[in-house]
Order: sequence, then C-alpha cells, then structure tokens
Amino acid sequence: MRADAQRNRDHLLDVAGPVVAEQGIDVSMRDIARRAGVGLATLLRHFPTREALLEGLLHASFGDLTTRASEFEAAHTAEEALVSWVRDCVAWTTEYRGVTVLMAAAIEDPESALHASCVTLRAAGARLLTRAQAAGAARKDLDGDDLFALIAMLAWVGDQPTLAPRADHLFDLVTGAVLTRVGGAGISER
Repeated sequence: MRADAQRNRDHLLDVAGPVVAEQGIDVSMRDIARRAGVGLATLLRHFPTREALLEGLLHASFGDLTTRASEFEAAHTAEEALVSWVRDCVAWTTEYRGVTVLMAAAIEDPESALHASCVTLRAAGARLLTRAQAAGAARKDLDGDDLFALIAMLAWVGDQPTLAPRADHLFDLVTGAVLTRVGGAGISER
C-alpha cells in the first residue's frame, strides 16, 4: 500500500474508533466518513463493508489480547492467567457496544472479515483454559467455545445499563463456577 493510502486508512481508523465506541457497531458509515472529513466513496474504497471497517479497527486489539494471553501464561499461575485474561477480554469487548454479537456470528462464518481474528482469540483462551484444567484449577467440562460464549455473555451484561452495576459481581460468580478451587486467585473481594 502506498504511504498516502496507508495514512488515509489509518486516519479513517483513528476517527472510527471513538465513533464506534460512542454509537456501537451499527454506526452509520456515512457518519464516520463525515467525521473523518472524507466522502463516503473514500471510506468504502478502504473499507467496503462495515464488517471490514470493524475488522480493521479490532484487528490490533485482537492481536493485543492474544499476546496478553501468552504473557499471562508465562507470568502467572494457570488460574490467575485464565481469570486475568477473561477479565481483560470482557473489559475490552464492552469498549465497543454490540461487538460481542458480531464476534459470535463471525466465529461461525469463515467468510467473515472477522473470522480469523476471532478464531485466533478463541484459541488463545482455549489454551489458557486447557492449562488451568491440567493444573486442576478449572472445570474439565468446558472448552474454548464455552469460554468464548461466557466472555460474550459477561460483555453483554456490561452493555446493559440496568445490569452494568452488577457486572463485577456476576463476573466473580461466573469465574467462580469455572474454577474448581474455592477462593480462587481471580475472585475479587468486592
């Protein structure tokens, strides 16, 4: 990609991030183009669909979360690594209202622009879960798909104004149900 085209693409992503955070994933592409100071055709040339724009926007975050899984795995017990990573994932997904619905659909659709990133993210979580299970710290009847669904569920709770105040408590309940050790390291003392 030419340097000027890359600058334009980066500018569009810089503008799109706060707009998506503010309005959610159903934001108008026209609104993003207007806020970026470009025509809709320019935005669509770089990102032909809303999903392609979201993939561009979320790709770096998926990479960061995947890297963080490896860092947690290297620096923490299996239990701590799993709970810390799940907490980071839930916090990140609440940054973009509605992204969990998109991720849940994308993981099942190999044609989705987000599919590969979602699969990679799910694999990182599955690896942490498998490690915790091998250490006897997590239930054995869960798999990576279950963990991905639990993260989506917890993020959804955070998106609901009436439930958001209970999000930390519900996080602790869910992680407590996943963990096999009573008073696990990931359970907060709130």
